[in-house]
Amino acid sequence: MSAAAQDWRGRLETFLAAHAERPRLSGTAKLAWAKAWHAELADAGLAAPNWPREVGGLDLGVAEQVTYHRMMTEAGAPAHPTPISFIVAPTLIVHGTPEQRERYLRPLLRADELWCQGFSEPGAGSDLTSLTTRAEREGDVYRVKGQKVWTTGADRADWMFALVRTGPPGPGGAGITYLLIPMSAPGITVRPLRDMTGGTHFAEVFFDDVTVPAGNRVGQEGEGWKIARTSLGHERTTAFLSTEYALRRQLGKVTALAVETGAIDDALVRQELASAEASLRVLAANAARALTELLAGGDPGPLSSMNRLVRAEFEQRLYQLAIRIEGPDAALLGGRWVHGYLMTRASTIGAGTAEIQRNTIGEKVLGLPREPEAAH
Repeated sequence: MSAAAQDWRGRLETFLAAHAERPRLSGTAKLAWAKAWHAELADAGLAAPNWPREVGGLDLGVAEQVTYHRMMTEAGAPAHPTPISFIVAPTLIVHGTPEQRERYLRPLLRADELWCQGFSEPGAGSDLTSLTTRAEREGDVYRVKGQKVWTTGADRADWMFALVRTGPPGPGGAGITYLLIPMSAPGITVRPLRDMTGGTHFAEVFFDDVTVPAGNRVGQEGEGWKIARTSLGHERTTAFLSTEYALRRQLGKVTALAVETGAIDDALVRQELASAEASLRVLAANAARALTELLAGGDPGPLSSMNRLVRAEFEQRLYQLAIRIEGPDAALLGGRWVHGYLMTRASTIGAGTAEIQRNTIGEKVLGLPREPEAAH
């Protein structure tokens, strides 16, 4: 083990021990505490395991990133207030200008500025290339008109990274541009959407002639779809390194629930728990394979689609099992597993539906013919 490797481990252990207190908070107080926690983590140089050192990261290898996320999860470290920030970050690192990296990355890492993603639209969800939100160039600005929907955290975000159409409508990703839009800009309206749990995690966002500086464009005009693939592939690859341990903790809690209630004596419950353990190990192995591909300069998209699909279905099965173990009184026993069950109904819809992931796997991994276009 290198001295550098020992150094970050020791510093992280010390930091986590010194910040072990987890106050019971909610709402704005919880958000403020999480922001302060991540600001201190960033100031300690411990907040970005996979970022290059020149932009404030630790630049860790695959095995070390796995260790990092295991340590954070075992310590119960709070999630970043807007985890979706780490979708735009790799895009800025790869495609952003030096000025953009200097302006956005550190405030993002410290949670001084929160982000949301403006990809989905009422008529463009899984098929993002059919988006219609337009951005017309006028001198040094773009004027944006349109609507985004299912935008997580839009009501509290400072910035949105969005895909907008700057070229004519058409198939594929041609004519789509990647913009960074300040949520405080005049002409933006945010309307929260209530989901089946009663929460308002999502929102719809309307743009009424919103002015955005041309300097907020990432990459070249019309190349936004290609640039967005960096975001999506990186998100689905590196995010699982932390998600794996969170899912493992959940699986451990479901197993403990089975033991506590006596359901562990049911052979079918034991079989489902064993199947979940096998799925989790497959997910971990494939995530490491995809990350290795990414670090080698390849495109992890097809591999990450496999993990995205299997993880979504894994989450649904796990919460279904928990509800089955708790029985008819599940909703009266604190509601935790019921809430998770309801939330995971969307797991096979968000960030690309299960059908889209299967199409990607079939075409890009298995080499099957492209699905025929629907007749219009």
